[in-house]
Amino acid sequence: MRIFSNDTVAIAIDLQTKLLPAIDNWKKIVENSEKLIKGLNILGVPVIVTEQYKKGLGDTHETIKNALNEYNPFDKITFSAYADMDIKDKIDSLNVKNIIIFGTEAHVCVLQTIIDLRESGYNVFIVEDCSGSRNKNDKKYAIKRAEYEGACPVTMEAVLFELTGASQTERFKNILKIVK
Repeated sequence: MRIFSNDTVAIAIDLQTKLLPAIDNWKKIVENSEKLIKGLNILGVPVIVTEQYKKGLGDTHETIKNALNEYNPFDKITFSAYADMDIKDKIDSLNVKNIIIFGTEAHVCVLQTIIDLRESGYNVFIVEDCSGSRNKNDKKYAIKRAEYEGACPVTMEAVLFELTGASQTERFKNILKIVK
């Protein structure tokens, strides 16, 4: 199944300042997430941002904030973003069929959101190189479980080029600048 920008939304899960330093390979996750968000902006794909326990885990990382067209995070207390009624209503109101998801922690909030989205009939794509956990094994099994639940693992670059659709366009040239 192909992903098109006109029927897709992205969810950035809990990429927060006090949580990220505990995440394995966190600097690369932030770098890739920044590229992904910048590309999604070019392609017109909305990005929903969540924050878990903001008082303890802080705001969304500054690099991520700066990449966003607008920063209006949803504060959540549920692990699954889709279990939060405000976030669920926002996603459902966009009338899309595809969800690109990335963030932390892969084996908790990202995975539980994936499970709930799949149960509601959405096509879900987890961006593996923009997602992380404190340890590699938890992330490894989160990706396996996500696949078992019907989500498709993708990479930042692969999903951006799929959404771009063709070369020889201004969008392609702009995406190419981001991923290089």
